[in-house]
This record gives sequence, structure tokens and C-alpha cells, in this order.
Amino acid sequence: MSQLQANPSQHEIHADPLLTVEEVARRLKVSKDWVWDHSSRKSPHLPVIRLGDGALRFRASRIEEFIGERERLSNLRRGSR
Repeated sequence: MSQLQANPSQHEIHADPLLTVEEVARRLKVSKDWVWDHSSRKSPHLPVIRLGDGALRFRASRIEEFIGERERLSNLRRGSR
């Protein structure tokens, strides 16, 4: 493993920050309960990182991908009518 891989720079660490349930709820403009529900069992499923103490975190890039995918699906449905 290279030194860069073993010790990522501060820029790399913050390039894709982890978000809290509250931050994801604000970004999606939904309730915290919606985020919790869609992090565990409901469709659409949010990509989540579960921490040992029960806390949830979300990669900012994965939330943006989720938004893009939901937008693509919405456009497909609209186009098929």
C-alpha cells in the first residue's frame, strides 16, 4: 500500500464528507424520520454507513447520486406516459 493510500491528505478526507441524518434531511427537504425509514427498509433506499453506536452517516457523493437516480427515474416515468 502506498503512503498516500495509508495516510490520505486532509483534502481527500474532506472531499467527500460524511453527513448526519439532519444534514441529509435538510439536503433532501424531508423529515429526519423519512431519512431513518429510507436508510433501513423502505424504497427508495438511501445509501448509509452504520456506526457501532447506532448512528447513521451518509457520504455526500452517494446522496447526490441518489438524487440523480431519483431524477432519472422520474424523467423515465414521465416520458413513458
